[in-house]
Amino acid sequence: MNIKDRVEEIFEEIVSIRRDFHKHPELSGKEIRTGKKICQYLDQWGIEYETGIADTGIVGIIRGKKGTGKTIAIRADIDALPIKEIADYDYGSVNDGVMHACGHDVHTAILLSAGKLLKEMENELKGNVKLFFQPAEEAIGGADRMIKDGCLENPKVDHVIGLHVMPNVDVGKVELKYGKLNGNSGSVKITINGKSGHAAYPDKAVDAIVIAGHVITSLQTLVSRNVSPLDSVVLTFGKIYGGEKANIITDKVILEGTLRTLATQSRVAAKEKIKRIAENVSLGLGGSAEVAFKDGYIALINDDYVVDVMRDVAIKILGEENIVYKEFPSMGGEDFSYFADKVPSAFFHLGCRNEEKGIVASLHNKQFMVDEDCMKIGIIMQVNTILALLNEE
Repeated sequence: MNIKDRVEEIFEEIVSIRRDFHKHPELSGKEIRTGKKICQYLDQWGIEYETGIADTGIVGIIRGKKGTGKTIAIRADIDALPIKEIADYDYGSVNDGVMHACGHDVHTAILLSAGKLLKEMENELKGNVKLFFQPAEEAIGGADRMIKDGCLENPKVDHVIGLHVMPNVDVGKVELKYGKLNGNSGSVKITINGKSGHAAYPDKAVDAIVIAGHVITSLQTLVSRNVSPLDSVVLTFGKIYGGEKANIITDKVILEGTLRTLATQSRVAAKEKIKRIAENVSLGLGGSAEVAFKDGYIALINDDYVVDVMRDVAIKILGEENIVYKEFPSMGGEDFSYFADKVPSAFFHLGCRNEEKGIVASLHNKQFMVDEDCMKIGIIMQVNTILALLNEE
């Protein structure tokens, strides 16, 4: 099969599939219609599958008929975001306040199409291909839950590959990264306790708002003075609330933020320092602090061998000039990391930007859009990477 020509033949169908998913986005854990549509396509193409993985996830499998060999999986996330879309096209979201603002509709259409082509090639496949349609990437970490439900077993998966559309990379290009691609993520909640009182008599109270201000300022030294310049740590507070009335000194303020690191040991050290600073600054000003952490996704570390295979494939189908090598990791979270933590895996970025068409909006933006031609490259990359991995001894 000429994969490139076959993709061109079915591209109108691929676009239709993607636009249908875009028009009917569903939030994490609620991907009911999305799952039903995926199953309809898998049934239509004769692809075996199992539902109910991590509740709303689906695992398809294509069993190669050329002989036994490796089992390689491809993953696509299928959930959308709680964002109200601004669209001037007829396939804009019909679910008010829900939008595919992170390209998961594109990922799903690419995986379905790659599955369709690989099914057509099953007589030539030595080994198996699994298709992971993963829920809840944007919320609770569907990858980890799918693994716990056994998606990497029976047959045992040797490698997982995945992709993400990237609006800072031009359509026609792919972005590769060896080693660390995404950092650890997690949340921080600090409760500042003071003593309530009348605003006219501050000496009779302990102002939690004043303490909170000093805690926030002091925590800026976490990165500037407590972390090596060669390390990467981000601490951002995006929410602060407290107080009931302008003339009442409040006894409680709550800070909520996010902590991002590249190394696990950096996350441990940062937590200790955040706790120490918050508690001691509060104590010094007559109050107290309670600090709580919730770990998010672990760091995504690409396997060099799988990236090498992806690179060879990209050179053959796109040319070296269309490969972008990402210099620094992203501090954004990506739960593909759980697959990469269990088996040697790799994740690449698919360029979807096209300035001439005005397609420039960032991920998680109410005007996010992709150049749909990027799907051709995504499918060709996935299918050829699968073939290369299955044929490697």
